[in-house]
Formats: sequence, structure tokens, C-alpha cells
Amino acid sequence: MIAKVVTDVSLDREFDYLVPAELESAVRVGMSVDLRFGRSKRTGYVLALAEQSSYPAEKLRPLDGISTERAHIPENLISLGRWMAEYYCCSQEQAIRTLLPSAVRSGKVRAKSRRIYYICDREGAEKFLAENADAASAAQRCAVLRALLPGGLALEQLRLVPDFSRSSLSTLMNKALVAVKEELVRREPWSEGEVLPDAPLELNEDQKKALARVDEIIRPDAEKRVILLHGVTNSGKTEVYLQAIAKVIGQGRTAIVLVPEISLTPQTVRRFRARFGDRLSVLHSRLSDGERFDEWNRINAGEVRIVVGARSALFAPVKNLGLVIVDEEHESTYKQSEAPRYMARDVAVMRGQMEKAGVILGSATPSAESMYNAACGKFILCRMPRQVAGRPAPLMHVVDMRLQPAPEPGKSAVFSAELLDAVRQRVEQGEQCILFLNRRGYARVMHCEQCGFDACCPECSRSNHPVNYVYSRSRATLSCHLCGSVVSAYEKCPECGSPDIRYSGTGTEKLEAMARGAFSFARIARMDSDAMKSNEDYEEVLERFRRGDVDILIGTQMIAKGLHFPNVTLVGIINADQGLSMPDFRAPERTFQLITQVAGRAGRGNSPGEVIVQTRQPDNDAIACAVNFDFDGFSEYDLEFRKMLDFPPFTRLIAVHFRGEDEEAVRSYGEEIVKALSPYVLEGTSISAPLPAPIERIKGKFRYVVTIKGRKLKVLRQALRILALHRVPPKGVEMYVDVDAQSIM
Repeated sequence: MIAKVVTDVSLDREFDYLVPAELESAVRVGMSVDLRFGRSKRTGYVLALAEQSSYPAEKLRPLDGISTERAHIPENLISLGRWMAEYYCCSQEQAIRTLLPSAVRSGKVRAKSRRIYYICDREGAEKFLAENADAASAAQRCAVLRALLPGGLALEQLRLVPDFSRSSLSTLMNKALVAVKEELVRREPWSEGEVLPDAPLELNEDQKKALARVDEIIRPDAEKRVILLHGVTNSGKTEVYLQAIAKVIGQGRTAIVLVPEISLTPQTVRRFRARFGDRLSVLHSRLSDGERFDEWNRINAGEVRIVVGARSALFAPVKNLGLVIVDEEHESTYKQSEAPRYMARDVAVMRGQMEKAGVILGSATPSAESMYNAACGKFILCRMPRQVAGRPAPLMHVVDMRLQPAPEPGKSAVFSAELLDAVRQRVEQGEQCILFLNRRGYARVMHCEQCGFDACCPECSRSNHPVNYVYSRSRATLSCHLCGSVVSAYEKCPECGSPDIRYSGTGTEKLEAMARGAFSFARIARMDSDAMKSNEDYEEVLERFRRGDVDILIGTQMIAKGLHFPNVTLVGIINADQGLSMPDFRAPERTFQLITQVAGRAGRGNSPGEVIVQTRQPDNDAIACAVNFDFDGFSEYDLEFRKMLDFPPFTRLIAVHFRGEDEEAVRSYGEEIVKALSPYVLEGTSISAPLPAPIERIKGKFRYVVTIKGRKLKVLRQALRILALHRVPPKGVEMYVDVDAQSIM
């Protein structure tokens, strides 16, 4: 028997090893094996088993054995990993590493355990207690025995017992009355403790129809396995998810639920635990290594039926998968930014096909790609056009900020008069508000009034202009949001020494400060990636908001979706049009999605909701359609625009990126790759010359991009994969491939 193995060295090659006779019955695809590689001992994973090799048997080395230090990968995930390596133009080693969390893959993290002391001779213990009830000399031993009679205890628990001593415990163990055992301790991934159980809700007609379609895709003989669940915000999609999962679990199968933001995980987990108890596991990047190790092993051992998490939870080693749910399927956060640059939504569809599992893609604002696949018949389209309980959509008010009166000297016109009045009224009525601005920091520009100096990052540039530092007042720093560099904020101009420094532009930190001034009577909290540093931060702010201890919640896109707070009756959207200026064909779609999603946070309870949209482009199609909840109108406009320019979903898009400190070397290597690919460019396929990226320099490295568009790119993609992985670029030049690119920035 021959094992085809990839090692932990990134060579994008399978190596043939002989399987010793004594291991033939034990070795399986996906197993971690020990082997000799060159002169070193290494670990590898079995990708396939074969009866013969293309190499002579005498040249093949035998496997040293099956690894006991590292986890094995389920065979179904190996197949998925091999597909990812081919499709996303990454090495097999990179794809295999993605399937296992680093805490599991490294072999360095161990299960946590503690020593439990227990009575091993109950009859003898009771006899000892009876004989020594009044003996002062035996008081400590009797105290230990009485504490252990109900059940075993750890040492830290025994230390709380009055009259406890280690010597008395040792004496009882020597008398064979007490013994000790090792007990595994699970590191809990959630902090909300007990959650009150709930029962399935009565479904409305839209929900019943959606659930009936789920029955179709989870059948073993299903012709189609993907549903695009297009439900307006607050239409009850989550209840459909919960009852669909209950159906799958009733069949003895398992489910995976993906959410786009880690900040949404605690709320989602809370709802799922209320329905399913502790039969679920959670996986995301904010878990500690120990928590991730424990959760992965619980899943792998079949102890849980449901896995909830962000992008990487898609690779949970569940057995007998029945359903994958991708909530907010349109979100760009489902795209991995490092190799393999996979799109979790698309990989979920592929995993569903491979394992004959149903897939639900849910969104109030589906992506253009998913709507196109539904129109072509690849997906089943299921609409839920009404809010639960017949609630009306929130009232939308557009404020044209161009018509607002000029602010008083020294003041900013961030809040319109309409928004100021609405917030005051809602808070006075005991209701809650959300203020949304998709830009963090305090100010976007530091400018010297005397000499004109702007504080910019020396390592980054956009459209041939240096990138401005973002000012954080709370930290007294200037930072670049592209490369992450941070410097202390200037007290005076570094060029001319003038103290006449002005900060302009508004981020969420400044919005919070201005809100505290305008609404001094309100309790205010902020949620953005600057303020939220840990899982506990997210949960603490959301819990305060849930309890009503916060009147106004200010934040970026992390508060725009998935949050359900019935007492929120007003949403204010600041600078609704700021994303439209991005040089990206998806900018209108993302603007429409953000406005629609954040507007959906209002009016989810018994009181009607209101949304105030502040913009300087009220007539823009994306904004006009969003404030009228006209998804179909926007989709028609957006698809017509994309078809005219031959952009996805009417074509596939691959972005090939080149970067390095020597601009000429970067551009020249891009031209070399384009020339090497030219024989594989078929009719209907276009490949651009290497052009500067919209953000042409980050961290001192110049960036060029080649865009490839076409409907049939398989042959070209295979050639590109070989070039990317096996051609050595000039020194100092890097190349990477982004298949189905979400952005070319």
C-alpha cells in the first residue's frame, strides 16, 4: 500500500511512502503520520491511498508510524481541502492547514485536567466515621470523608472544608479509603453562563413555506441543495434556521451555522443554546488556544450536534453533516484575506454538495452573485417579504446635508436638526437609539493652519497621494489604518512648530464625544474595533444595551446586522454616502446593503421604528433604493451596470497581485506573468496589463494588480496556480492570486 502524503513543508507536492504491513489496516486518508523527510523527522497528512507508485519500490521510504501527538483530519475535509487548493490557487499544504485550527495542528496544546479525590471504599469510610465520631485526633480525617461522601472533589474544593489538612488526606489514601483520578476539564468558550430554555415559535406563512423548502434540500435524493433565503430584516429568518436545525438533528445529522462577525457570535450562541442547550459548540478566532482545542475535539468526538462560529467554523469536523447555514451571506467578511483566499459562502456550497447536505444562504440584501445563481436555477429562491407579527417597516427620512445651515464657528455639522430632535425625543420616552458611522477613529486629517502640513503615513499612498494618519484622541496617537503604524499625536506642527493644528473629518470616537455633548442626559456606549479588544468587551456592551443600561449605541458595521433589540426605535445613519467614493464596482451594492441592514435594527419591538439617513447624495440610486426598501429595483440597476462593464456575476474575476519595494521590478514581473499566461487566454477571456492598485503602496511596498475576467477560467487558473506556486519571482517581489476577488483595492 502506498500513502500519498503532504508534509508540513510548503512544497505543493504529494510524496509517496510505503505503508508498513503492520499499519495497512490502520492507516486512513486524513491521518497524521510520522515520517522521514530528507534528513529530518517530520509530520505529514495522508491525502490518498494507492496500490502502486510511479516510483520504484526500492526508492520509497516507509512511514515511521501514525502520529499520536497530532489530530487526524476527517476524510471528507481532505476532499474539500484538495478542491480548495486547486480552485483558489494555493498550495495543498496551505489548504490542509486551513482545515485544522493551529491549536490542534501544532500538537503543543493539551487537554486540561485536574485531580479528583473520591471515596473508593464507601463501607470502610462509613465504618471509620462511626468509630471515630467523637475522637478529636481523627477530626480532620472525618471532615475530609464527610466532604467526599456526596461525590468527588478537587483539591481546591477540599481546601474550603473546615479542619482540612493535606496530611489527613494522605492518611486516608494510605488506608485505601480515598483514591485520586484524573478528570478532564472543559474550557468554556462562552461567559453568559446558564441560558433559560425556550420553545419553538409559531411560524407565519412565509416561515412555513421556507421551512417546507428546507425539507426538499435535506433529502438524500435532493436535486438542488442550496436555498437563497431572501428575508427582509426582522422577517424571522433565525426561527427558520432553528427549526430547520431541529429537523436535521431529528434525522441524526449535524449542522454548521456561520455568522459574518465575531461580535454576532455571542448573541447567536445565546439563542441557539436557549433552544438546543449545550449540544452546540462555538468556533472563532477570539477563543483561546485551549478553548479552541477543547471545542474542536468535542466536535471531532461527536459530542455536539451544532457548530456556530465565524468563517473558520465551516471546517468543523462534524460527522454526518445535514445542513450548513450561512447567515448574512452577502458579507465580504466571509472572504479570507490570506492564502487560501477562499469565500466561505462558496466553500459552504461545495461542502454541501460533497456531503449531500443542505445549504441555506440567508440575507435581507443578498449578494449579486447569489441572486444571479437563483435566477439561473442553481439555487432555490425563497422570499420572506414581511416582518414577523405584521410589523411595519421603519419610517425612512432622508436628510440632504447640503441644505443644512452652516454650523456655528468651532462646531461641526455632524448632527442634522432632525436627528438631534429625534434622538432627544426617543431617549426621553425611554427608548433606545443607534447611531451608525462606518469609520472609526476621532479625526481623519491632522492639518497645520500655518504651513499646510498634513500628517501622513510615509509608507502608504493611495491614488498617488500619501495616506492621512487617523487621529485617536483617547490614545493621543496617529495611526495608519492600512499598515498599522502608530506615532504619538503632535502637540505642534513638526514642520513649522506652530501649535495651530486642526483635526477634521469624523470617526466614531469623535461622534461619541459629540453625542455626549449634545445628549448629556443619555447613557452612551461605542462599539468599533478600536473600543472592542476582546470577546468580553462585545458581550459586556451588548448585555448593557440589552438590559437598557445604554440609551445610545454608536458604532461601525459591527452593529449594522444581526442584532435584535426590541426597544431600539431610532437609527441615525451618518454620512450614508461615504462608501460610494471607493474605486470599486461593488461600492453601490455595499452602500445599499449597509443602509438596509442598519435600518433593520429599528422597530423590531412593539413600537414603530424610524431611520434618519444623512447624506449629500440623496438622488444616488443605491441610497434612493435603500430608503425605499426597493431591493429588486436596486438589483436591476446594479446588475445592468455590471453586465455593461462585464463584472461578476456575469463573469469570473481573478486578481493577481504583485508587491515589492522596487516599483520597476514589481511591474516588470507582472508583465512577465501576463506574457506567460497569454497562451491560455481563451475567447471570451480578458487579461489586463499590470496596473497600479487603487492603494498603490502599503508599508513601503508598491502594489500592482492584473485582473482576469471570463466565464471559463479553469485552464487559465490551473496555469496561474503553477506560476504562482512554482515560479520563483525576483528577489524582493511577491505574487499572490485572489480567485473570485471581492475587491482589487
